[in-house]
Amino acid sequence: MSELIALLIKGGPVMIPLLCCSITSLAVVIERGLFWWRLRPSGEMEHLLMLASAGNWEDAHKFGELSRSPVARVLAAGIRHRNPAPTLAMEAAAHEELTHMRRYLPLLDTVITLSPLLGLLGTVTGMIGSFGVMASGGINQPHAITGGVAEALIATATGLGIAIATLVPYNYFTTRVERIMGDIERYGSRLELALKEPHR
Repeated sequence: MSELIALLIKGGPVMIPLLCCSITSLAVVIERGLFWWRLRPSGEMEHLLMLASAGNWEDAHKFGELSRSPVARVLAAGIRHRNPAPTLAMEAAAHEELTHMRRYLPLLDTVITLSPLLGLLGTVTGMIGSFGVMASGGINQPHAITGGVAEALIATATGLGIAIATLVPYNYFTTRVERIMGDIERYGSRLELALKEPHR
């Protein structure tokens, strides 16, 4: 712990917002990780569509509403409003599910962009400090000069490290969202076909 505190001090004032970025990123990654871990895979959609194709609308609707899957909940909205406008109902439900799935992702995107910039700012301030020491006749004070260089390197490395560590889960969560939206479109089309069958 003492080494971490010493590193924060050596990195200069810019380490404070970088620390805030790292804490924010960690909190969001944990929250989103738990969110996706609780979701069931979309394999249960086949059972829901089987109920719908058989005309068991009430069972299919109940099954979809009680499901943890966003795809199932969207289909349940279409089944519930199957007579007036199932397509519009599914579009509205899909938009709501997309909002839930993308929650906090813009925040991660901001951390990915902001962290390297803060690191670059630390680099600039550190080098300014080093040149300031040299300009004031401190060429014979190597520790003062290297202190500014160390501040620059620590801030840069920290900013890049936070951005890289955040980029991996951000891409994973974004891919999951795109995959779910693809499933919604695919299974939604199959449900619309079932609704258009003459005997339904």
